[in-house]
Amino acid sequence: MSQTASQSVPPSSPSSTPSASAEVAPAFSPLYQQIKALIMRGLQGGEWKPGEAIPSELDLAARFKVSQGTVRKAIDELAAENLLVRRQGKGTFVATHNEQKIQYRFLRLQPEEGAPQPMQREFLDCRRLRAPADIVRSLDLRSGDMVVQLRRTLSQAGRPVVLDDIWLPGSLFKGLTAERLTEYRGPLYSLFESEFGVRMIRAEEKIRAIAADRSVAALLGVADGAPLLSVERLSLTYGDRPVELRRGLYNTTQHHYRNELS
Repeated sequence: MSQTASQSVPPSSPSSTPSASAEVAPAFSPLYQQIKALIMRGLQGGEWKPGEAIPSELDLAARFKVSQGTVRKAIDELAAENLLVRRQGKGTFVATHNEQKIQYRFLRLQPEEGAPQPMQREFLDCRRLRAPADIVRSLDLRSGDMVVQLRRTLSQAGRPVVLDDIWLPGSLFKGLTAERLTEYRGPLYSLFESEFGVRMIRAEEKIRAIAADRSVAALLGVADGAPLLSVERLSLTYGDRPVELRRGLYNTTQHHYRNELS
């Protein structure tokens, strides 16, 4: 079986190599990485929607004119990155933020005792405004662009644990209102995915310790000056496009921040 990948390109064309079919895949990258880039292109272009099955490994191997093993290796990486989900006996599906294991994968806060439990959220504010200069830089916007700013708390057992300030590009989230946020019962990222077509696929975080000021202390039910964990998260969609800036303040009195390193 030929080890080249093409999509409806004549065999004699110089574009019949995987590297020419995917601009993001350099010619020197391993073949499975080039196939991974082609699958990513399909995901980014909406060829397969969140929750939908992608073609079988055999079908993709025939489409890209590579071995099934090459396709499997590409899919393995995409599954490890939580972009695809394998289901035994059913096939491979585009991951969705409705998946239980994906819903809270960016929230690393864990209780000191017992298993993590879903948190109750309360939206305190939702408004549209012109993006401040620091938000313009973080979200790669133009000066004067509009953003949607959200403020909410996350609580467990009636005790506030997280205060989030969230900024979203206004052009991507037209129609997002306080009423819609309050009505929606699923994960916030699931709402972004299903109603606005914005899927967060990875995030970058900066963490530092701060002391609670009076207004924050009142919202989190802690003393003025109490230590909090400040977590700034930049979430990105396909093509490493920034689509959310989230600044969270965590009360770690009964929780800790947990991460796995490899």
